[in-house]
Amino acid sequence: LFHNHSMLIITLITILVGYLMISLFFNKLSNRLLMENQNIEIIWTILPAITLIFIALPSIRLLYLLDDLNKPLITLKAIGHQWYWSYEYSDFNNIEFDSYMIPSNEMNLSNFRLLDVDNRIILPFNSKIRILITATDVLHSWTIPSLGIKVDA
Repeated sequence: LFHNHSMLIITLITILVGYLMISLFFNKLSNRLLMENQNIEIIWTILPAITLIFIALPSIRLLYLLDDLNKPLITLKAIGHQWYWSYEYSDFNNIEFDSYMIPSNEMNLSNFRLLDVDNRIILPFNSKIRILITATDVLHSWTIPSLGIKVDA
């Protein structure tokens, strides 16, 4: 729906600009009031602003709908600390644990460097899950590479 709305606005802009360009190229007359007309300057300042508002409002609505999750099965809170993550399952009597990255010298051949941790989170399959991601000190990036999820906290 948003794409149809945006495409309609872009098509109208293209037709208007094309018409104005063609009419200016084939018009031999010049109007001296066209060069310094306050009304024209107000119009071509306000019309693009209104156009941007008509594009931005549905876009902002869709952006907030992406994060809206009704009745999740589990809420997981991921808190980024310097060098480790803390997790809280707030739905189950406040289960909390810390997750540290496995050092390179303790890794097996089956481990992934910089991706494996000592305590992994366990999430149900095929369910709605709300994950709240925050940080306590610096900017952190929480990711699940196999699912293509990456969120900055």
